[in-house]
Amino acid sequence: MRLFLSLLFALLVFSSHSQQLVLPGDHPDPSIVKIGREYWAAGTTSNWFPAFPLYRSTDLVNWKAAGHVFTKMPAWADYYLWAPEITYDNGKVYLYYAAHKRGGNLCIAAAVADKPEGPYSDLGPLMCEEAGSIDAFPMRDEHGKLYMIWKEDGNSVGKPTPIWAAPMKEDRTALTGEKKELFRADLPWEKGLVEGVSIIKEKDYFYAFYAAAACCGKTCNYGTGIARAKNLLGPWEKYPGNPVLAGNTEWKCPGHGTPVKKDGRFYFLYHAYSTNTGAYGGRQGLLNEFEFTPDGWLRFLNGTNYGKRVQTGKIVDKFSGQQLSGKWHWSIFKNVQYKVANRTLKLNALPAAAGAYIGQSVLAANYSAAINVQRQSSSQAGLALIGDDKNIVYAVVDSNSIRLIQVKKEETALIAQQEIKRSSNIALKAQVKNNTQLTFSYSEDGVHFNVLNDEAVDISYLPPWDRAVRVGLVSKGPEGTAAYFRNFVLVNQ
Repeated sequence: MRLFLSLLFALLVFSSHSQQLVLPGDHPDPSIVKIGREYWAAGTTSNWFPAFPLYRSTDLVNWKAAGHVFTKMPAWADYYLWAPEITYDNGKVYLYYAAHKRGGNLCIAAAVADKPEGPYSDLGPLMCEEAGSIDAFPMRDEHGKLYMIWKEDGNSVGKPTPIWAAPMKEDRTALTGEKKELFRADLPWEKGLVEGVSIIKEKDYFYAFYAAAACCGKTCNYGTGIARAKNLLGPWEKYPGNPVLAGNTEWKCPGHGTPVKKDGRFYFLYHAYSTNTGAYGGRQGLLNEFEFTPDGWLRFLNGTNYGKRVQTGKIVDKFSGQQLSGKWHWSIFKNVQYKVANRTLKLNALPAAAGAYIGQSVLAANYSAAINVQRQSSSQAGLALIGDDKNIVYAVVDSNSIRLIQVKKEETALIAQQEIKRSSNIALKAQVKNNTQLTFSYSEDGVHFNVLNDEAVDISYLPPWDRAVRVGLVSKGPEGTAAYFRNFVLVNQ
């Protein structure tokens, strides 16, 4: 009885404290590694491109964008770029990741670079199981032999999700030898699924951080567990007090991260949904300190005092460079072409229902965005709230009118339309309240705004199961036409 009460108390403690937000916005499956005096992190992009944003930091709290791993798709893959794991070994930076193979299923793969900011050379797939292979993590055993750890994606076909290990060549071009199962889901809270394993070695034990249950979307029930073993290949035992991280009043569905050591202290970088923005704001990067306990396990401290993060309430993009900033992403399925010059973004149009679009993460439940559509635009040019290619809402300047279009499951509907005098640039604004209620307004003089839709559009349908809503720009029309934009402003309230 005493043991039961102790475990219950531990679970309540784990579930009632905050963790510190350090990577705001949609950053699933964050990975971290120390290289020299800096820490480097990467996150999942799924079907957004360019793939796998990179960040650098000296304090684990304040991160600066440092490019992307892939600005061109790996030749063997077509979509679902997931779970990057950035590591450093023998002077080389390795990025392990999962992607969908052309004509196949999910595979784990690797890329290599001489420095963390790249450029990265893709080394191709390492393992492609019939049910799919994801969540790669490299680890050396107690003898220094290099192994790859991964999850077989059995849940995608109604089967178990074993965690495997197999020897890997030092050049990371192939796995060698037989794979061996480390553990699988066998406890009620795991809901038949374990994944996202990362491992750290401390004294006598290897410690595996793993995620379990449903990762994503509005009905997620993710949590984090701990397992340990004295030998990498096992036997592994799970902590009896799992899950060690579960939902609380501020964050829900915490999991899939990487441990790291800084100044003699240990931290875990992982993702969770804010209870304020939920699936609309995506899985955001949290930092949590942990310590090893005398009984050979570990516990999280659930603190928020790891350093002060610089807040980002307002984002202004004047398109003053020659490339888009790293905050912008677009569909992996679209051939999006753009040019930035003279403080103006030219976005070439596409004729598809969603057009050509670019977007960036929202950081609050209530926010507004604004853009100036330039009069030389020859396509339908406007402001958008984006789910994916099949689900988007946008207001566009179209000849002498402003049109509000909703695309839902690829079905297009005209929501509102207003005639205008197309003699000048047009300012568009979007206001979102409570994540879901969207109102557009427009101005012909840049000062006085008119509401386009008196009744708010419900955008609760927008976010895909594994991604968040984006706010951004759209250019729709025949190829050869283009939209011109200036002065994008996003205010997270």
